[in-house]
Amino acid sequence: MRIVPNILSVFRICLVPVFIITYFHDAHDTKVYAVIIYAVASLSDFLDGFIARKFKASSSLGKVLDPLGDKLMTFSVMLCITIDKVIPIWAVVVAGTKELLMAAGGIVIHKLAKADIPPSNFIGKASTVVFFLVCVTLMLFKAAIPGNVATGMIALAIALTMVALGSYVNTYISVMKNRGKADH
Repeated sequence: MRIVPNILSVFRICLVPVFIITYFHDAHDTKVYAVIIYAVASLSDFLDGFIARKFKASSSLGKVLDPLGDKLMTFSVMLCITIDKVIPIWAVVVAGTKELLMAAGGIVIHKLAKADIPPSNFIGKASTVVFFLVCVTLMLFKAAIPGNVATGMIALAIALTMVALGSYVNTYISVMKNRGKADH
């Protein structure tokens, strides 16, 4: 059971190019198929986390593969809907910057504080669900959603991820303070 979460993470990483190819394939209902792939990837993310916690099956490799799979799929979805002119480029830049900051924070926590990377919290999970729903809506109903509404929707989703970033920053600061106290 220990390797199942890692298999799910690798599966999710393998879905990234499948999503991209499907999204841009010029055939009827390709956006629906792309959404299904995105949903399967999201479900695999939920399952790998659930299995890892329930069966105490987390591993060092999984702590790298899981967020890597998440970030690759998220970035791919954003990039595809940006290239498709559904959302503006600044949305990808802001979301990408946020992800880089979170990755840097995780590395600092792991390397300098010699602590585990903090798990996602309710705010992070809620923002992920909202982001997923917004992206799915934009992919499926692109033609019916005016550009300013699409921009507002993605801005809301990104704003929620920024709130999640703020809560992670607080966690990072707490871990680093505790590290400083432990050193003395």
